[in-house]
Amino acid sequence: MTVTLTDTRPAPAHPVQRRKQSWDKRLYWIATHSVGIALGVIFTLPVVFVFLTAVMDSDQAMSSSLWPREWRFDNFLAVFERAPMLQYLVNSFTYSLLATLGILLSAIPAAYALAKLRWRGQTFFFMLTVAAMMLPPQVVTVPLYDLWVRLGFTGTLVPLIVPYFLFDAFSVFLLRQFFLTIPRDYIEAAKIDGCSEFQAMVRVLVPMAKPGIAATAMFCFLYTWNDYFGPLLYTGESRDSWTLSLALASFRGMHHVEWNLTMAATAVVMLPVIVLFAFAQKSFVRGITFTGVKG
Repeated sequence: MTVTLTDTRPAPAHPVQRRKQSWDKRLYWIATHSVGIALGVIFTLPVVFVFLTAVMDSDQAMSSSLWPREWRFDNFLAVFERAPMLQYLVNSFTYSLLATLGILLSAIPAAYALAKLRWRGQTFFFMLTVAAMMLPPQVVTVPLYDLWVRLGFTGTLVPLIVPYFLFDAFSVFLLRQFFLTIPRDYIEAAKIDGCSEFQAMVRVLVPMAKPGIAATAMFCFLYTWNDYFGPLLYTGESRDSWTLSLALASFRGMHHVEWNLTMAATAVVMLPVIVLFAFAQKSFVRGITFTGVKG
């Protein structure tokens, strides 16, 4: 008995057909991502416009030309010569980094208590946290300003930084929602091994919650980096304590005719945020994805 084996593999596609299939895949990818591509272009164009204008000469920046005839990268050096931008840069980093540190030190224990502990009044205090998120900051501006004037800290960064070491409702809420996605079994296992509540939080929960903590830290850093109202209120009379957001508004007022220098100063303010997001994008997106899964 003779058994004949037949090759059931499909015949290789013709080169024209392969090219057509490749184009079909590309068109399908573009169609499924068209909204994201359109939004990406819309949000990227203003940033590109700022950087292109920043490297133009003064005359071309006032014209309708969009592409630099001569690339003037010395405009960025001129910005630091016209104003003490380096000092303002240090002030902004000091404000943002210390505020972010304060947020994490105060919000992580509070979120842990609301998410993983069981105690009387827990739901009530969580509702208070949510209510605090709805409270406009302008409501407490006058009493807080009066407090810092009496303490003698106006004109410094202290009134901007210290409140973040005490309480921030949004950060507590965000971290609490992320902590709920972590099974309590890990905490119980750590306690069986002899860990206290604090040790279980620091050694078990915090390492597992890095994406949520990174998202919270980035939210705080971006908010404080772009904050204009706070520095204007507390440091407006002391130029040595100005942040970049306040300095940029002043720089624009003094050099509004020289749009190339104004755009160069804007690029200096934008660049650290862009670099930060580029490095922390994965953790940020993952933290936002998992936050809010449980209520």
